[in-house]
Amino acid sequence: MLKKKQLIEFWRVYKQRKTAVFGLAIVVLFVIVIILAPHIAPYDPSLTVGRAFDPPSWEHLLGTNDIGNDILSELIFAGRISLMVGFICASLIVMTGSIVGLVSGFLGGIVDEVLMRITDIVIALPRLPLMIVMAAYMGPGMWTIIFVYSVVGWASLARQVRSQVLSVKESTFIEASRAMGAGNTHIMASHILPNVIGIILINGVMEIMFAILTEAGLSFLGLGDPTHESWGVMLYFAQIQGAFIRGAWWWIFPPGLCIALISCGFNFIGTALNDLFALKLGKR
Repeated sequence: MLKKKQLIEFWRVYKQRKTAVFGLAIVVLFVIVIILAPHIAPYDPSLTVGRAFDPPSWEHLLGTNDIGNDILSELIFAGRISLMVGFICASLIVMTGSIVGLVSGFLGGIVDEVLMRITDIVIALPRLPLMIVMAAYMGPGMWTIIFVYSVVGWASLARQVRSQVLSVKESTFIEASRAMGAGNTHIMASHILPNVIGIILINGVMEIMFAILTEAGLSFLGLGDPTHESWGVMLYFAQIQGAFIRGAWWWIFPPGLCIALISCGFNFIGTALNDLFALKLGKR
């Protein structure tokens, strides 16, 4: 019952921020559309249903590509891959960064030294050039992008979680739990984690946005998976098939707009969560 009350109170405060509600509406709309993709898409995106480079019409609302595929259908199905990459990357980063930060900050000593030196090395590496080199070396592919991004993306969260843990673990209620015989695992799960969940949630939301943008960028450079078409892969094919030269804006503009809108949605949500948790921390 307490959790339900907390959620109700959170939503009451959250909905007072118009940008936060707008961002949530954008994300929910995209998720609903990609879930219902087989029922919403007018055509099978892999079939030739028109002439090459047909402009938008009532038959094809966003026109066709170089081989006559319906672009609206491609756009809807491509959203599945883009969002899936974003959610998988964010999940892996949150899991890795949270575990490293919790263990490092709580245990301290040699464990903290080793984990933080590894974290410092990862943070110091130039992320974008490293991702491009790794993706090019491992070969194009959706799972390559997920692996590469997850490998270099967890360190910042680990640092933030460790910093929060260091301040929380000195609290009196932690000492009381130790005095009552609670073990390290119980203390981390029941007392430390709930007090750092805010920073984890904020980073998780923002990492979805960064992962979608990164996947689009790497795919546009030809490092995506052509067998799993995303918005970035759509832009890549539009480039190499001459859509820019032909002025086929209907093949270029829609995926770019979708990337921008979904990124804004997650950004608005993440910013609102950051403000809400900062306000809660200040009151505390």
